[in-house]
Amino acid sequence: MKLTLLSTGLFASLISLVSATALTYKIGANEKACFFAAPDKTGAKIAFYFAVQSGGSFDINYEVTGPGDKVILDGEKERQGDFVFTANELGEYKFCFNNDMSTYSEKFVDFEIAVEDEVRAQLPSKQGSTPEQTSALEESIYKVSGQLSTIARNQKYFRTRENRNFSTVRSTEGRIVNFSLVQCLMMVCMGALQVFVVRFFFQGARKGYV
Repeated sequence: MKLTLLSTGLFASLISLVSATALTYKIGANEKACFFAAPDKTGAKIAFYFAVQSGGSFDINYEVTGPGDKVILDGEKERQGDFVFTANELGEYKFCFNNDMSTYSEKFVDFEIAVEDEVRAQLPSKQGSTPEQTSALEESIYKVSGQLSTIARNQKYFRTRENRNFSTVRSTEGRIVNFSLVQCLMMVCMGALQVFVVRFFFQGARKGYV
């Protein structure tokens, strides 16, 4: 029972140290969309993840700037990214996506912005528990938390792969249908041409007999 209370208290402390935003946003052609995050103090870790789920060639331009419009991260025609950097200055950090390379394609982008405090929560001391037990429990919970984060990132990766593969299947299916229609049209045209040629020969033969 005590261990359960300790675990609950530590998880509650962990939740209070992390603020995150996960969204799916549709970016139109030639559109630029920006999102903002403001850490409470310097030294906080900011995690930035994005993945293009559909649209065009599954790529997007991105740029991350800090206070004073200082460029921290940028890239062109990237399909996905996973970055962590330290907020050395207080102020707003801007995360922008730019779809100016597309003239008509809309794109759906999954992204997550998380501000994490590096300071670990301290477990309250309980009667009957030794510091070694508390430390071992704390390390175990942090290890489980790290594994859960890894699982969440793997799920995002496989979701992105699934969407891209499904889009490839739909594109291939459309091409097969179009090729089949063109092939049927060519067969009809060839049949009509053969009938025309045969009629032309017969008409020429009749004229020769006359």
